[in-house]
Amino acid sequence: MDATIISQPEPHKLKVLQHQQYVTPEHLTPMTSQPSPLDQFQSWFKEAVDKKVQEPDAVTLATATAKGVPSARVVLFKEVDPRGFIFFTNYTSRKSQELSENPHAALAFYWREIHRSVRVVGRVEQLSPEENATYFKSRPVESQLGAWASRQSSVIEEGTLEERLKKVTEKFGNDVPAPPFWGGWRIIPDEVEFWLGKPARLHDRIHYVRADTDSDDWKIERLSP
Repeated sequence: MDATIISQPEPHKLKVLQHQQYVTPEHLTPMTSQPSPLDQFQSWFKEAVDKKVQEPDAVTLATATAKGVPSARVVLFKEVDPRGFIFFTNYTSRKSQELSENPHAALAFYWREIHRSVRVVGRVEQLSPEENATYFKSRPVESQLGAWASRQSSVIEEGTLEERLKKVTEKFGNDVPAPPFWGGWRIIPDEVEFWLGKPARLHDRIHYVRADTDSDDWKIERLSP
């Protein structure tokens, strides 16, 4: 695997001259892929964990406002179920506001160590209060208190967060309920792509497209690299 090489011809300009070449012995084809992208994802995610990929649960989440202005950030994926991909956040955050305005999103996983990527596009829905409470109870107490203390994405003054954390710690102690402004989103995929890095940029790309909005049938096709 070649190293990334850069140059800086001018003080305020940086160029990437060479990027690493991908070398993977396996091949990805429609014939070797599972009928459901959710099952295929579970298989790949388990391999990423087994092969010690650093933070395989880190995923880029892209959202957009009602006017189509995009934004993206890295979040932690927490679960895949028969309906889709789940992550948790503050419901007053920028990402949640955009998902409420425009209930569509995209995910992009990149597992550098094994030269694999997964891209997801779909509709979104909020989890139920019961689902939120169940997951919230599984979190460390420090994270539970942090959810109450942080007004995510809002501007704060120095020391404000520490003061809020102190107050909620005094209020709840170790018995922290789930905040009503915090919970999960599920991305229900309509399109999923699996990417396997290959030499000379001739990558394997398998694309799943849902046959119909309410269908569990998928069309599987190979895309040109």
